[in-house]
Amino acid sequence: MRFQDFERYAREAFKEIPEEYREGVDGLTVLRETSVHPTLPDIYTLGHCLTEEHPSDFGGPDTTRSLIALYWGSFRELAEQNADFDWEGEVWETLTHELRHHLESLAGDDALEHVDYAADELFKRLDGLDFDPWYYQYGEDLGGGVYVVEGGHYLQQVWTPRDLERAKAIDFAWRGVAYRIQRPVELGDVNFVEVRGPDLTDEALELVLIPKRGWREGWKGLLGASPAVVVLESEAVAGRVEPI
Repeated sequence: MRFQDFERYAREAFKEIPEEYREGVDGLTVLRETSVHPTLPDIYTLGHCLTEEHPSDFGGPDTTRSLIALYWGSFRELAEQNADFDWEGEVWETLTHELRHHLESLAGDDALEHVDYAADELFKRLDGLDFDPWYYQYGEDLGGGVYVVEGGHYLQQVWTPRDLERAKAIDFAWRGVAYRIQRPVELGDVNFVEVRGPDLTDEALELVLIPKRGWREGWKGLLGASPAVVVLESEAVAGRVEPI
């Protein structure tokens, strides 16, 4: 998509957002530049919510002002990598994502900052860099120990070290179906087990096995695993457990 077409569509999409959601937003700027992640060169930033806080005894759209920025160059880079890239869909998703940043600033809520943090740590992990082993907990919490980061699901299980060392197999339930995998040979303090199987081809699912000796809430938010934390990654094929 040419820059002129991109800018026109982005501004039209921005105007379609109800005014109450744009309160406190001074406007949209569309830039030609490519915004590369500061530490991950293969990751492109599509947009930013540039927010300024003005001193006041109360918060609101009069004291919290934002400007939404979209980077055409970043969209273009992703489109060159993916022939099926949905320009219009990505523009809309980026606009609503950045507006949510603004709304959360108004409310004093940093939930989306946590989501972005989880995504950044996931990218570090994928690039073989040090990462926060608890990053998935900053993603969307679905309850029951299930979290979502960048479309991938994480199913957390906390075991006593003795029970985990004795177990020959790991049972878990997913979408109403009981499954079983072989227990990893090495356990560590945190073990990300990528689960595969004929029933699990359409989504990314990882079991996160944690012996209680490795469970330290104080480690949350640390950039990179503490030397005391042994983080392992493994794969397993899941089979259905038929009811008796």
